[in-house]
Amino acid sequence: MRWAFILQVAGLIILFVGLTMLVPLGFSLVAKDGTALSFIQAMLFCIAAGGGLFLVFRTDKGHTITHREGMCIVTLGWIGAGLSGALPFYLSGSIPGFTDCVFETFSGFTTTGSTILGDIESLPSSILMWRSQTQWLGGMGIVLLSLAILPFLGVGGMQLYKAEVPGPTPDKLRPRIRDTARLLWQVYLLLSALQFLFLLAGGMSFSDSLSHTFTTMPTGGFSPKNASIGHYDSVYFDLVITFFMFMAGVNFVLHFQLLRRNPSTWWRSPEFKFYLLVTLGVTLIVTWCIYGSVYSSLGQALRYSLFQVVSIFTTTGYATADYELWGPLAQFLLLLCMIVGGSAGSTAGGVKCMRVIILIKQAQRELMRLVHPRAVVPIKLGGKLVSDEILSGIVGFFLLYLALAALSMCILAALGLDLLTSIGAVIACISNIGPGLGQVGPTDNFGHLPALGKWVLTFCMLLGRLEIYTVIVLFSGEFWRS
Repeated sequence: MRWAFILQVAGLIILFVGLTMLVPLGFSLVAKDGTALSFIQAMLFCIAAGGGLFLVFRTDKGHTITHREGMCIVTLGWIGAGLSGALPFYLSGSIPGFTDCVFETFSGFTTTGSTILGDIESLPSSILMWRSQTQWLGGMGIVLLSLAILPFLGVGGMQLYKAEVPGPTPDKLRPRIRDTARLLWQVYLLLSALQFLFLLAGGMSFSDSLSHTFTTMPTGGFSPKNASIGHYDSVYFDLVITFFMFMAGVNFVLHFQLLRRNPSTWWRSPEFKFYLLVTLGVTLIVTWCIYGSVYSSLGQALRYSLFQVVSIFTTTGYATADYELWGPLAQFLLLLCMIVGGSAGSTAGGVKCMRVIILIKQAQRELMRLVHPRAVVPIKLGGKLVSDEILSGIVGFFLLYLALAALSMCILAALGLDLLTSIGAVIACISNIGPGLGQVGPTDNFGHLPALGKWVLTFCMLLGRLEIYTVIVLFSGEFWRS
């Protein structure tokens, strides 16, 4: 393990986080909201700390990054980004308490969207902009951005790419990882720009349009309004944001293929078909559940159902309605959507559709083997054979997901939270959704939780964003002995 090289890269990530604070600093200077000094102090600290780590531990760049080094860089990079990104909240006094500052920042960078804030609109506009910007940076990934803009990471960068990109099998669009990362970021930028223009054209203010763009494409869900998207009560905004949430939950490789005028790849993708059918199916069932009982108009029921299903399924977490009033079946289906999440290779969290499809196929294979014990039944996805290595990795991931979620739920329950809140809070954080159930539902927040509970959930956010393995392997003795 070349610790000097690992700390060098982590320092560059912290340095980069500090430089991105120029955007909210500009908003602060224009709005004169009194937070400019806090952003300047935070920037100077990040530049000094990150630049210091880079200069002190600067080393030879000609070696390939090993698998273990890649995992350490990604995990330490995200932790460094989360801690340094909390400085503007802490120094400005906008969020009292170090624990709450860290929780809110990690919720941003991991694109979770859970918040400890009760009155969001009371915060300075620049702080709200920084809060949204953390999600946009974390959506495609800080390390992935580093691969795109830092040439020295082009050597051996596959280890960082594999540790960062969500999904069982990261897709390479180009032979060089740096070029792949750059292409993905270009797609991300294009979709973000389109959404911003559509929101602006609909009459949303410049600041709100930018904030919601920053938190839709990364499927983050932070909103500068207390009532989230429900604040606007606009069919147009609901439809625009629903569309871009849905697009953010699609594998970004498919977006790239579409830009290359190859749309047939969408319909050849079994994961996209599954993603689309589940979205439509759950929307129709939830609409049936709430039509008549919650909403008297079928159009209203369909509107709110579609928005909430896409918001939860893509793990964005925006709200236009309180789905805890929708009845048990609707809530149960939304809970399942929280666990499944969007597509692999998207900015969404959760287990991912591709893993669920393969697990279903594995169950079907075992049933077939019960009837025909000697049969050889390969598992295929999109005409390609799924190797035993990928299959075992998916099964292991799912078991770890369940075990870590159950352990976290036990800790929250031991801290005095009721069962529904414990389950909802953990699933909301480990699947990077935002709002949960119980006392952390769409109209509530996480501010009332005990400090230890917030740290547990912060760890869950990191686990979910980095696909569990990347983080949890660092706690293995074998990882350090090998």
